[in-house]
Amino acid sequence: MVDSGLEAAGIVGGLPLRDVIDLLAGAFYVLDESGYFVLWNRQLEEATGLPFERLAKVHMLELFEPEDRARVARAFCAVFQQDEQVQLEIPIRNGAGATTPYLFCSSRLMIAGDGRYLFGMGVDLTPHYRQRDKLELFERALLAASNGIVIARHEGRDNPIEYVNPAFERISGYTAAEALGHDSRFMAAPNLDGDQREQLSLAIAAHRPATVVFRNQRKNGELFWNHLTVTPVRDRSSRVTHFIGIIEDITAMKQRTTQLEHLVTHDPLTGLANRLLLRDRLEHALQAAQRADEKVAVVLMDLNKFKEINDTMGHSAGDQVLKQVALRLQSALRETDTVARLGGDEFVLVLAGQPSLRYTLKMIDRVRRAMAPEMEVDGRLLSVGASMGVAVWPDDGRTAGELLHAADTAMYEGKHGGPDAVHFYSQGMAQSTAVKQRMEQALREALERDDLYLLFQPLVSVETGKILGLEALLRWRHPERGELLPADFLPEAEENGLIVPLGRRVLEDVCATLRRLSDLGYPDLPISINASSREFSQRDYLPHLARRVAHHGVKPSSLTLEMREEQLMTDPEQATRLANGLQELGIRLSVDEFGAGLNNLSCLRKLPVSQLKMTRARVREIEGDGALTKTMLDIGHNLNIRVVATGVETRHQHDFLAAHGCSSVQGNYISQPLTGLALEQWLVAH
Repeated sequence: MVDSGLEAAGIVGGLPLRDVIDLLAGAFYVLDESGYFVLWNRQLEEATGLPFERLAKVHMLELFEPEDRARVARAFCAVFQQDEQVQLEIPIRNGAGATTPYLFCSSRLMIAGDGRYLFGMGVDLTPHYRQRDKLELFERALLAASNGIVIARHEGRDNPIEYVNPAFERISGYTAAEALGHDSRFMAAPNLDGDQREQLSLAIAAHRPATVVFRNQRKNGELFWNHLTVTPVRDRSSRVTHFIGIIEDITAMKQRTTQLEHLVTHDPLTGLANRLLLRDRLEHALQAAQRADEKVAVVLMDLNKFKEINDTMGHSAGDQVLKQVALRLQSALRETDTVARLGGDEFVLVLAGQPSLRYTLKMIDRVRRAMAPEMEVDGRLLSVGASMGVAVWPDDGRTAGELLHAADTAMYEGKHGGPDAVHFYSQGMAQSTAVKQRMEQALREALERDDLYLLFQPLVSVETGKILGLEALLRWRHPERGELLPADFLPEAEENGLIVPLGRRVLEDVCATLRRLSDLGYPDLPISINASSREFSQRDYLPHLARRVAHHGVKPSSLTLEMREEQLMTDPEQATRLANGLQELGIRLSVDEFGAGLNNLSCLRKLPVSQLKMTRARVREIEGDGALTKTMLDIGHNLNIRVVATGVETRHQHDFLAAHGCSSVQGNYISQPLTGLALEQWLVAH
């Protein structure tokens, strides 16, 4: 709109004035002294959302929020009254009620013959605010980032730092003032991680991104692991002007990773290599020996008297012994050798790079000398030796597995050679192993063919002769060797694991026999069966007992579980759990081989034991003075547990036992072991 004296300026360069002001970038306007628009461009109409006709009648204060009008009015008066140039940043309201931030710049202009006017321009600040908010967000993000951020200017080989965030100061210990202007390499840890630093230098020289992990130094000299990502920054002409580095302090993660790796590959008690790391070290030793045409020796060690120490002094003492053994073995060997613990009291030594067998013998002698001195454990001096089996690559095995197996075979042979024996693997031992394998296969076949069967031997009251129970005795009808006693095959079954299915077969047959005896009129006649450590170590051992007893419908109290005293004393905690579990099921516990070794009376007193079965060796001593036999009986009386004398063969033994208060006896003097049918006849006869 053109009005009054402005008409003189209506044409500019041949163009109408309105066309000219519509070319302006912002909102152009002219106000008279009353505050009404006398001239404006299309941009103002768009900003206000008001059409031409409406804008011509609007007072300029109507375009602002009520709370802002006083400030606008003061600026308007300042232009007209003080002839000031005014800049005002304020939101303008459009016809729909929405507001848009604007920057208004206004000045007074005198037009001859027509008075004074306010000329102004308005610039939409929305893009500026948006950009400002974005920059503020970026700044807050840089300040809040947990990782260190470094911006360095690219100047050839050196890249001086221009910016660091607070996280950088926290991680490095350097303030921003101390870091600015320095090349970021000023924190480099000398003589460490050269490959990673070279990789980073090459990437920067080639203007490529890079991610590296290396160690830097904090201001206090402490090393820290730095996961660094560097990215080049290019200007509009694609020239690299800066590099941005993101620093993540991964020291704690590295430490945790190292700890986890150590836990995975090392024995937690001794800190020695475990089975996993042993395999890896042995494989590397074999590869190195092959390249250098040398030998590798594998030594498997088993400590002497370790179970006795555990039983008599407790597991804490046993742990101390294992730790001292570990230290002695490490001190006796070179850094290139490996000491590992497989578990229990078994250790493995890998002697790498052996130039000759004589050299190996010298190293083994060093190990023996290191193990020779007594150890102080809980104030006591203990002599702890070891049996050793040795296998040498490549003569005794080509692979790690073959060598370990050969050393294991040699060690078990060494156990028969007395304490501290050292046995080198030989072909004869391999033949012995083959014999064991054939025995295992034959035993598997015997289980399938039912060549294993039970005999039953009665135990009776000494005073009345009344039968008190039966013991189930296992026999093997071997196709070549005839009838075999348990001692001929159970040790191998315990070693190869077949003792578990074997024991379950015995349990099944005994439960069936109990059912048969109940049907014949003997419902309260208990039968005892032997159990091995490997059997009751099975997780489902007690639940399996309960299921089979319930399946056959027999009384739990008619089943007695016999365990050797040595088994119970080896792990008192496990023995207590087992005994309590049996008591809850209603199954009786009997201690077999009582008096064969050291007695732990306090342990026996805590267990719910129904009877103690005296070992045959103590019964045979009756032929001498019988002092130890009487002692065993006295112990049973003091514990208030019935003592059963086994292996009674003569009238003299029977009478001695009766005279010294033995309640019940079992042996050939009473009855030979009987088959099922013979047992039924014997019961009728008695």
